[in-house]
Amino acid sequence: MTESGYAGTSIGAVAGRAGVGKDTVYRRWSGKPELVFEAVFTTTERAPVPDTGTLAGDLAALVRGLVEEFRAPAAAAALPGLLADFAADPVLSGRIRGDFLAPAKERLLIVFERAVLRGETAPDTPVDLVLDTLAGAVLFHVGLIGEQPDGQLAEKLAAIVTKGVGTR
Repeated sequence: MTESGYAGTSIGAVAGRAGVGKDTVYRRWSGKPELVFEAVFTTTERAPVPDTGTLAGDLAALVRGLVEEFRAPAAAAALPGLLADFAADPVLSGRIRGDFLAPAKERLLIVFERAVLRGETAPDTPVDLVLDTLAGAVLFHVGLIGEQPDGQLAEKLAAIVTKGVGTR
């Protein structure tokens, strides 16, 4: 991805570099967008779910992971092409949201379950919308406008979301 960019990346090139046939790659991914998305934008889901003791701390830890993921050279190379493919193909967009974003939602659900038990938020908090808000803000700042965020972006976003979903 970082060598050829999104447009220059192909299933054939990936298969060749891996020393396998294209059919092997297609058994796992139905096309380039799915392969690239999983390779570039799913590293945070392998990290342990943060448990800092507060909703703001947990959200900040999750957002820091997203910022690092989006700042990686492969992400910068992949993002424009992926966004174009997602916009052009609603089925692909739905599949990415359903298959690949589900682990991110599961991680966030754990964070919010703990927050409910601590009395920090209500049980009916729209976790999907919180995920969209956090990921969208990181995508905008880092992926679209190329901002090199200061060390406080994660904490600022976490504070805004925590205040918005906190119990009153």
